[in-house]
Amino acid sequence: MYKIFLLFLLSPCLVYSKHEEYLGHALYEVRVSNDNQGAYLNEVVERFFLDKWHPTITGQDSLILVPGDLKEDFQKEMIRANIAYEVKCDNIKEQLDLEDQLMSAAAARSNRSSPALPYDVIHRYDVVNNYLQTVANSYPNVQIATAGKSIQGRDIRYLRISSDNFQSRNKPVVFLMSLLHAREWVTLPGTLYAIEKLVIDVQDRSLVDNIDWIIMPIANPDGYEFTHTNTRMWRKNRRQNSGWSFCPGVDLNRNFDHEWGTASSSSPCTETFHGTGPFSEPETAAIRNVLNGVRNRLELFIDLHSFGSMVLYGFGNRKLPPNALTLNMVGVRMAQRIDAVKWRENRNYRVGNIVDLLNYGASGGSSDYVQSLGNLLSYTYEMPAYRNLNTLNGFLVDPAFIYQAGMETWEGIKAGARYLIERRDAAMAR
Repeated sequence: MYKIFLLFLLSPCLVYSKHEEYLGHALYEVRVSNDNQGAYLNEVVERFFLDKWHPTITGQDSLILVPGDLKEDFQKEMIRANIAYEVKCDNIKEQLDLEDQLMSAAAARSNRSSPALPYDVIHRYDVVNNYLQTVANSYPNVQIATAGKSIQGRDIRYLRISSDNFQSRNKPVVFLMSLLHAREWVTLPGTLYAIEKLVIDVQDRSLVDNIDWIIMPIANPDGYEFTHTNTRMWRKNRRQNSGWSFCPGVDLNRNFDHEWGTASSSSPCTETFHGTGPFSEPETAAIRNVLNGVRNRLELFIDLHSFGSMVLYGFGNRKLPPNALTLNMVGVRMAQRIDAVKWRENRNYRVGNIVDLLNYGASGGSSDYVQSLGNLLSYTYEMPAYRNLNTLNGFLVDPAFIYQAGMETWEGIKAGARYLIERRDAAMAR
């Protein structure tokens, strides 16, 4: 099976060329027409340890990566349940190789003419950390901090952006992070672009003067580096699970302390393994500690993920927070701003409760945990996939989309931040 196959990938006795592990893996587009079919498809995914790239939603396409030796069995299951499917890519390694080629060509053309990082490639962990340090050294309103260390000892760095060094007790705090899921590369431009517009190329001074910002570009550094050096589609962190050496990793977005373990997996071999307990992972514990430091002023939290073009809010058990109407209203504002500047080929953003839009429950998520802290605005963005005429699918990134991804996501973030300012101004005027 796919996850057990990772045992051999990790063996020092074997050497593979890049992406060789994905040779013959096929990407299926599947569409279920009712909830029973959806439940059956989800059971097949769990039973075969398949990699679902997009949630199973009735009437919409879902993408599922299937190893070559399971293609026949998977197709039989789809036929048995009368589920429509289409092979979108018969060998995903070709698309992974194409992504590498496009990134290499873009890097060769790169000409950095601004203090900001260029938006032509997806930058590695060390490059991003060096950039954060440079920004902090160059601008007096920026501090660099370390939230903690990852399971493999890498620093989890973030920037604190403030006009008064976080001394005000009245300004709201916005917390923005990306790459909690390692393979979701397209989310990194979202945080990097926000840093540029808040520090280097400031076009709206009120966003800096009236709000304190915390921006964490790489929340899962070990997993992220692993997607560059070993397994491109790796999602989790890199914990070596006791007794399960062939199934490493914990899904960090199932490891936060809200309804932990109720809508996630207890099997280390699955993509949604929740760990041994809430905040069992140093990465999520580090994020929690940063949140605790600003808890009294935290008003907006956005965790960038991909893909699907959605703004999601809690809770993952379908219960709505007391401020659900405000969450929806502000979410719609953010989505409309993104839709106004998005590429025409990409679908409009949808806004709603996690379960209502994804059609499945999820527990232990970052945005649900933050929402449980109080009457604030907590969201997960599912950024779009750029399919590039079906030559690249899902999590894979065409360099041509990197700048666009950062720019349009910032428009949504700005809309949320401006709402905080408007709300405070209105309260002061009363």
